[in-house]
Amino acid sequence: MSRKTKFTPEEKEQAVIDYLEGNKSRTQICEELCISSRTIQDWALIYNKHGIAGFSRKIRNRSYSKEFKMKVVEEYIRGEGSSIDLGIKYDIPSGLLRSWVRMYNANRELKDYYPKQEVYMAEARRKTTLEERKEIVDYCINHNRNYKDTAEKFDVSYSQVYSWIKKYDVDGADGLTDRRGHHKTDDEVDELERLRRENLRLKRQLEEQDMVVELLKKVKEFERM
Repeated sequence: MSRKTKFTPEEKEQAVIDYLEGNKSRTQICEELCISSRTIQDWALIYNKHGIAGFSRKIRNRSYSKEFKMKVVEEYIRGEGSSIDLGIKYDIPSGLLRSWVRMYNANRELKDYYPKQEVYMAEARRKTTLEERKEIVDYCINHNRNYKDTAEKFDVSYSQVYSWIKKYDVDGADGLTDRRGHHKTDDEVDELERLRRENLRLKRQLEEQDMVVELLKKVKEFERM
């Protein structure tokens, strides 16, 4: 089952009921929903304290000032509420609060957070030419690899900038050429790439041989029964 990113309040409630009443084990619920054991425990705490209404909060991509983070963390450290209680009080995910606490305990600075979701989450915004990609990569590298600012300046997505930089780091300007749909044959690549491909082929062959050996062992064990 693929991981589901969102659950309805009713789905969370049913999972908690199954967990609390022993209809299903925690492991079984986590496997069925593809969630962590911490998640089902958090749901149970929320449900016990606030009922199904506790699952109806809408978590938005909000801004958090340094002062706000410190205020909530200090309340948590003083024991004025659990991460669940304070999460509901301030309408923030309990896991996010716990991450702030870990940063605070590690003496890491809690900084202002003002996200621009469209930069990080947007898919490729527009098609670009090779010359544009070169200009974008050059700008990004010369500005401390600030992917976010680069994406905003050139009206492309964060993921596009990140991908182009990684390709440039490996293959230089040649890595910025759009080669979708074209797969070079062994004769078209250099010696290093041919060796890499041969290594992968040998690795696959060894893995297949190991699988055959393990299968033969199981057959022999079955025959002895």
